[in-house]
Amino acid sequence: MRQMTLVDYSKFANNFISDQFLPKGKDEYYLRNIQNPKKNYRHLHFDEVEQLIKNGNSCSDWNTFFVEDPFYPELIKNSNFSGLIRISKLEHKFLQYHDFIVPVGITNSRIISSDILENCAIHDCSYISHYIIGERVILSCINELTSTNHAKFGEGIIKDGEDEKVRIYIDVLNEAGDREVFPFVNMIPADAYLWARYRDDKKLITTFKKITQNSVDSRRGYYGTIGNECCIKSCRIIKDVRFGDAVYVKGANKLKNLTVNSSHEEPTQIGEGVELINGVIGLGSRIFYGVKAVRFVIGTNCELKYGARLIHSILGDNSTISCCEVLNALIFPFHEQHHNNSFLVAALIEGQSNMAAGATIGSNHNTRGPDGELIAGRGFWPGLCTTLKHNSRFAPFVLISKGNYKYELNITLPFSLIINNDHKDELEVMGAYYWMHNMYSLERNNKKFSKRDRRITKTQIIQTDYLAPDTVSSIIDAMQIVRKSCEKAWYEATKTKLDIQKIVTQHIDEARKLTVYCNDEKLERSKRNIRLLKPFDSWIAYRQMIIWYAIKTLCSYFDSTGKTIKDMSIESENKYWFRWENIGGQLIHESDVQTLRKNIATYKLKTWADIHNEYAKIHENYLHHNAKTAYASLLLVTGEKKIGVSVWNNLVNEAIDICDYIAEQIYKTKNKDYIDVFRGITYRNKKEQVAVLSTVDKNEIVMNAKPEAENRKTLLRKYIIKNKS
Repeated sequence: MRQMTLVDYSKFANNFISDQFLPKGKDEYYLRNIQNPKKNYRHLHFDEVEQLIKNGNSCSDWNTFFVEDPFYPELIKNSNFSGLIRISKLEHKFLQYHDFIVPVGITNSRIISSDILENCAIHDCSYISHYIIGERVILSCINELTSTNHAKFGEGIIKDGEDEKVRIYIDVLNEAGDREVFPFVNMIPADAYLWARYRDDKKLITTFKKITQNSVDSRRGYYGTIGNECCIKSCRIIKDVRFGDAVYVKGANKLKNLTVNSSHEEPTQIGEGVELINGVIGLGSRIFYGVKAVRFVIGTNCELKYGARLIHSILGDNSTISCCEVLNALIFPFHEQHHNNSFLVAALIEGQSNMAAGATIGSNHNTRGPDGELIAGRGFWPGLCTTLKHNSRFAPFVLISKGNYKYELNITLPFSLIINNDHKDELEVMGAYYWMHNMYSLERNNKKFSKRDRRITKTQIIQTDYLAPDTVSSIIDAMQIVRKSCEKAWYEATKTKLDIQKIVTQHIDEARKLTVYCNDEKLERSKRNIRLLKPFDSWIAYRQMIIWYAIKTLCSYFDSTGKTIKDMSIESENKYWFRWENIGGQLIHESDVQTLRKNIATYKLKTWADIHNEYAKIHENYLHHNAKTAYASLLLVTGEKKIGVSVWNNLVNEAIDICDYIAEQIYKTKNKDYIDVFRGITYRNKKEQVAVLSTVDKNEIVMNAKPEAENRKTLLRKYIIKNKS
């Protein structure tokens, strides 16, 4: 039990590092001198000491008070100093941050063993201890700003002499643990994904722990730091926090054991009522209005706001969480969750996702243990008041309609709409829903993510195209599921066997009248029927999506490399080229993932910087591997062993038609918002509606749809082969 202790005045502010942790011949300031190597400090002159005392200042020992010229003692008033104090030049100037203007100098503050670099303004700070404060920093009205000799600044390491029990870790994906990762300053979701998912690779996990521990000096005695040109005001408790440059903190309640990454190009802000403990904050992020976060990592250009709670979670770049609760989650970049009554726990969300109001993902404990786990591919969107049960898994770009889903789900159809039909007690699944009924949303997302990506520092390449190797691989699997169900339904209705290609080309009107179930595929853990909505149209749409992806990918590849379809071939079986993983937002082929894991496990990659550089090197293979996947997908769709000139030209022409289809569907799906009767019932007349909503023709995405289609067609026509010899 901790007790109050009386400390002798002569020992106050000394012995920051106890003797057992001090190297031979070193004093307690040896690490501080490394952090701040400035040497042009001098002792105070007698008249300067006299002036400081007249100004109401006191010091435990004026011989340990050092300054740098120019020094004006009149700028320091009513303050108390203890331990080794070093103050760089102070001038008769003011510091201004927005409308907040304060004079350079130190007033009404207590400072213990700290370095204060040039032209800082420190006013009304009750307790500043063991900090190195950068140049032109404003510190105003802070109750406590202190650093301990064992400060870890949010990283999952232990210092010399510490027990393993004190290590900070983050339990992602699972409330019960066993997927824990150790946070570090530049951690991104890709790192956490490899660490949390490949738990069976013991050597890999051991190496991750070793790399993280070795990434930080384990010696005791590092001071807390505040970067240049920061403004920190009206805060209560700040302990063991390392601030980068240009940080703005206003009205925080408690900041403890953190690294706040920030730069002049990407400044980070922390606002009123915030309480952050044991975490790492990315560049250019903004956290304000009552946020509570414990054991967390958030990426670059993220927002936490309006009372959000983030616990044991890692949040990818360009994401927003507000008004809600997120626990034990690993979330890839471009995640949006901003409704007061949404809840996310024990999940892997692969980015470009959105959680609607009332969506409850998790919190369905049974008597045997806590929640299970949920994995959702990118583009995951559970709708209003959606309740899901763990364990569940979702393909990319799944939209879930409002409902209480009582059973675990394994939705393997991408771009699908899921409906819980309580009236018929059926699960209804419409594959390729987005392609058929909401093309505007798909195309808007590509542009939306680009606009929202305000990162200057980009640690990893994030794939945002909705048609990419991961989604296409999922489409190919979905086509087989839809094909089997449709052909079975056709046979039961007609007693004739036909493959789905003939059904959709010769009997589509008759086929559309059939009711098709998908009960053999275990899309849901229940005995009720699973009905496919518009299954034959879904299969056609999936085929279109593959052709469109493959042709545009190959034509772009040819455009950048000078190759042609005649140069393409597949050395391995086709399925090899559909084995991709979403590693933190970057799509990596299975072969590269295996090599990466091996290089980490064998300690060929010795630091996290090495691993991050390897992500970039792997991306250099993406163009080639993506083209191989595109070619392999054409072989599967056509049934050919090699794409000849005639087949290629037919596919290109089909893709040209799809260009027009995309443009038409963008207009058609967006126009629903303007022509629907109920969209206009709140307006006095059509003129008011137009004044508020404008018209569909003035929508930026709609306006650009046809010109973009023409540009795409121009590229595709370039690679139609006229000479068939």
